[in-house]
Amino acid sequence: GHADLVTGIQLNPHNHMQLYSSSVDGSIKLWDFMDGIPIKTFVVGSKLLALYALAHCEDSVFVVIPKHGERDTFQLVSVKLTKAAGQDLEAKELSVVLDGVDASPKRIAFGREGEYVASVKGINLQVYFFKQKQLNRFFVSATKTKGGNNHFTCIACHPTEDCIATGHADGKIRLWRNFYHKKEYTFSTLHWHHDTVMDLAFSMEGTSLLSGGVESVLVLWHNESDCRKDFLPRLGSAIEYISMSSDGALCCTLHTDNRITIINSNLRFSKSIQGLIKSTDVKTGLVVDPRTKALVLNGEPGHLQFYCLQSDQQLFSLDIVQRQYIHQAGLNQADLVKVAFSAQGKWLATVEEREEVTDPELQLKLWLYDEETQSFKLNTRINMPHEDHITDMCFRNMDELEDDSLILVTAGRDCVFKVWVMVEDTDPEAQQSVSWSCDFVGSYHNYQATNCCFSEDGSLLAVSFEETVTVWDSVTWDLKCTFCHPPGKIRNICFGRLTCSKYLIGATDYGFLCCWNLLSCALEWSAHLNVLVLQPDPLSEHIAAVSWLSKESSLFVFKPNEPRPIYIQRNLCKEKIQLAAFVPRDEPEMIGSEKYLWLRRSQLFFLTDTQELMTLSTKSLEERLTPSSKQLAVEESLAVTPFSLLLGKHRRQQSQEDTDLGKLVVHNKHEQDSPAVKELLHTPAHVLPSASFLCPIFINSLLISKENKSAEEVADEVEMESEKTEDDSDEERDVTETEQEDTSTMELLGEMTCKLSKSQEKELRKIRKMDYSWISAF
Repeated sequence: GHADLVTGIQLNPHNHMQLYSSSVDGSIKLWDFMDGIPIKTFVVGSKLLALYALAHCEDSVFVVIPKHGERDTFQLVSVKLTKAAGQDLEAKELSVVLDGVDASPKRIAFGREGEYVASVKGINLQVYFFKQKQLNRFFVSATKTKGGNNHFTCIACHPTEDCIATGHADGKIRLWRNFYHKKEYTFSTLHWHHDTVMDLAFSMEGTSLLSGGVESVLVLWHNESDCRKDFLPRLGSAIEYISMSSDGALCCTLHTDNRITIINSNLRFSKSIQGLIKSTDVKTGLVVDPRTKALVLNGEPGHLQFYCLQSDQQLFSLDIVQRQYIHQAGLNQADLVKVAFSAQGKWLATVEEREEVTDPELQLKLWLYDEETQSFKLNTRINMPHEDHITDMCFRNMDELEDDSLILVTAGRDCVFKVWVMVEDTDPEAQQSVSWSCDFVGSYHNYQATNCCFSEDGSLLAVSFEETVTVWDSVTWDLKCTFCHPPGKIRNICFGRLTCSKYLIGATDYGFLCCWNLLSCALEWSAHLNVLVLQPDPLSEHIAAVSWLSKESSLFVFKPNEPRPIYIQRNLCKEKIQLAAFVPRDEPEMIGSEKYLWLRRSQLFFLTDTQELMTLSTKSLEERLTPSSKQLAVEESLAVTPFSLLLGKHRRQQSQEDTDLGKLVVHNKHEQDSPAVKELLHTPAHVLPSASFLCPIFINSLLISKENKSAEEVADEVEMESEKTEDDSDEERDVTETEQEDTSTMELLGEMTCKLSKSQEKELRKIRKMDYSWISAF
């Protein structure tokens, strides 16, 4: 695909099985989107920020590019797409249509049958007529007396009439007419949205207008009237884009939380396409649900989302805050900030807080998993568990003692950490038999508690207080030892696991990674590394550390008992990685490369500051380039027919006969499944990539590894050697048969025969071919 951010996609108006895509990398690609194969690439050269394709322009498209030599100034230009042969073509023939346009694709629209193009930016509206080559500009006042904000935010053109709809920052919609004249133009106003109108779209007939904004409500305006309108509320999050299908039967809305909603023309909800919900800020971190192996993090406001990595779908959403969220800027509303699961996933702890001018409002909630409803039920609610913000929280993960001695620890900015335990509820009117209460409060020199974690066996608790790490006995709650590595506060801490359980790892905000030995209570080693994320693998000794240096994120994987990393991936991504999590695999993966052996039992996922979820892939380039080959394979896609059953039965019988006769059946290696061969043979010829792209993959699939020879290859060598000895005499064949009979007799007696090497067999053949007739003279 593209080498940078994709900025626009448009269906090819002359072939609805194809689409154009534009990117910041300066290229326009023509795709067969049914097969996911690029047909042509047009190299423009400039950054492409928006893309438009019109039916009346057969050999050109419109794009928005930066104006050369001027900063933050953009142009709408027409790009002529050449019809020359080849896959990679240059498209350098550009013609400027409009100057001073906005980079957002929502602020440019083409009018009736492409007769004109309209653009908005700031408080300016400009309309360019292609046939007359006339440009009209219109202005609105920046503010009104009532405090309204008239800045343009989006634009849409009527499909059959000369009418332009514009959205504004104050929630108003203006309908412009008679804009052929610079002074005699008119406009009418529609108003329902209380905040910015984020997008507009006309129906295919133009009889209605759709609008959306931060209220999460889709508004349908009938006949451009302020009195006749319908609503579809509670769509989850702010509506960012609105699109209509070509037949007008469906409407599609894109939301700020990474959700696509499909709606019928009568404003009835049809379907929602939801992957990972994009939250405003992921404060909970990346947590793995022990039951479902799903990623758990902030979802909708006040909700936890359980995201399935295998299916790229949301399993379910748990309402934690249980309050109606108001979509309005400036309001202090309760938000979910911390999440922790017990080892078996039976208990869930959550922390929610609301920022206040004086004191924050905090709530600690304990949830118990209900097997009947297959969901979590609220067990205990604790108001103000700390006097200030809670910085970290963890359960003591002891599998065998899940119900007997389950412990929850919370650390806060009020300079204490608290230990919470389960107690029997003596209240006869209580609905549950157990609840949670505080059992111990610990502190260290009145320093703020920042991090906490338990050792693998649960016997020790480590709590960091600014620049110092304290280690406590989890039974008596005695302070055992302290570690310090000034300067800098402790940013992350974690214990080693399995054979490295005697080590404690910590990272400071001054760029040091430290490893302390718990047996000797001394610093084992330290490294100068600006670690943002420190994540241990729950199934191995490996620990992943993500650093941020020179505007790039790098990954270091190490074992605490060895200061040298076992894996380094510099320039992992340009974005800053904020969170990471090891997700256990269902079954250990067979990994051929030695450098990825640490990913055998778990898979590592990252979340960047732009909320992009990434992972390290252990698959080869060929497997990643041909993911659709399984769908194209005839053996996997076609139904079983009577002929195929007969053919399969015949093949099995033939194979059995060959085995009974003692024949060596040699299978060709190339009959095995090869993604490259299937891609080449089963992909339609008119959408195949260029030969230069397929040739290396095809040739590599035919190569045979020299390291490990299979049984088939050994059989090939034996067969070739037998062909070389076909010219031996009948006497030599008799000798060979005699030797075989002797060998079988020896085997029956239980004796072992010595197998000759290839060099010895060659010497034996030379001796056999020598003439011994001269011996008869004696």
